[in-house]
This record gives sequence, structure tokens and C-alpha cells, in this order.
Amino acid sequence: MRLTLRVWRQRNPGAPGAMTTYEVDNISSDMSFLEMLDTLNEELILAGDDPVAFDHDCREGVCGACSLVINGDAHGPERTTTCQLHMRSFQDGATIDIEPWRAAAFPVVKDLVVDRSAFDRIIQSGGYITAPTGAAPEAHATAVPKPSADTAFEHAECIGCGACVAACPNGSAMLFTSAKVVHLNSLPQGAPERESRVLDMVERMDTEGFGGCTNTGACATACPKGIPLFSITTMNREFLRAARKGR
Repeated sequence: MRLTLRVWRQRNPGAPGAMTTYEVDNISSDMSFLEMLDTLNEELILAGDDPVAFDHDCREGVCGACSLVINGDAHGPERTTTCQLHMRSFQDGATIDIEPWRAAAFPVVKDLVVDRSAFDRIIQSGGYITAPTGAAPEAHATAVPKPSADTAFEHAECIGCGACVAACPNGSAMLFTSAKVVHLNSLPQGAPERESRVLDMVERMDTEGFGGCTNTGACATACPKGIPLFSITTMNREFLRAARKGR
């Protein structure tokens, strides 16, 4: 395959950025998208140019580090992570635009790398449970009803990649935050912080500068792990309940 790549290049957070065009050839349709970028970077290094900076880690669709906007879609045309997207999803001779996540709360570090530490601070504000120190409790000491367990497992699948924010026209983190809140609030172990968790995490989300939710649904469509849109409704209900009770 021969492809034309238009890649966002930005030397540092304070420097202006621009799309730069590259031509790559002999790309196998079986390559992953990141392997294609590896090929581009090998050519750039051999030519004495600065390689394109992009995040990656496990390359197994688990960590969510491989966050790119490809032709305007978070993670690309398939509902999967970028590292699991293969070049057979594109046609020979195609032009592909590659950009970083676009959100005020995700400032660009370099090229396609953005700072997503705002997510970490949201989790730190309430994404934990009260647990006694000492030996691990017996596995069946606290019974969890199956519907609650199923809900918790469904929302625990969130990998924090940020596709929901990148896809949202408002740059909202409601789907991410609701996944973390609903995951823990569904379990009896999460009951002690149930009210403070949702109040603190929503407050932190707003402080970080994420936009508001207007229920466009783009977040759930882009989510590679299929976190459902009704998670936001559940979190809103939890928030109203906690606000009425007070801290």
C-alpha cells in the first residue's frame, strides 16, 4: 500500500503546530496502525529528521495509551483502540489525517502526545474504597448480587483512553467519570464513599476544565470498550441523591 499521511507536528506545548505531509510506501495491509507509524519514523530517522512522537504501551488494546484522532474519528474508523486498528481498514492510495486528542483539558505535549493526567486527578478525588489494613478478606465474605456485579464489571472495562472526550463536541469527560463512579457505587464495598465519591469526582472533573454534557452520544459511539451512554444517567441520579443528602 502507498499512503499519504498528514500528521500533526508540534515541537512543544508552547510552539505552534501544523499538519505535515508524508508519503509512505510498501505498507502491508496486515500492519497495525502503530506499526505503520513505526515504519514512517524509521524513514524519518534514516533521513535525519525528528520522528513523530506518539503514545503507546501494551499494543494489545488494554492500556488505552495509543490515543489518536484518525480522519476525524477517535481511534479511527473501527470501534477499537488505535493499536488494534489494521491498515486493511484503509484503501491503497488513501490520504490519512492523524491528530492528537483535541480537548482543553488534554494539552499537547509534543506532536500526537497529550497530557491526560486530568483523568488521574479525577480518579484520585474519589476512585477508591475504604478497606481495612491487614490480610486480604475472604473472597465470599461480602456477597455481591449478580446484577450489581455485572454492572460493576461492565463499567470497570473503561481503560481511560479519553476517546469519549476527543469525540465529544464539548470535550466532556462525563462518560469516563460515570464509568468510574458507577463501577464502585454498584458494589457494597463502595458504599462508605458513595455520596462523597460522586460529588468529589464531578467537582474535580469541572475543575479540570472538561466541557458539559449535552447528550450527543458521540462519547459512547467512540468508546472502544462499549461503556453505555446510560452510565451518565446513572451518575446524574447518584449526584442528585448525594446532593440532597449533603456531605
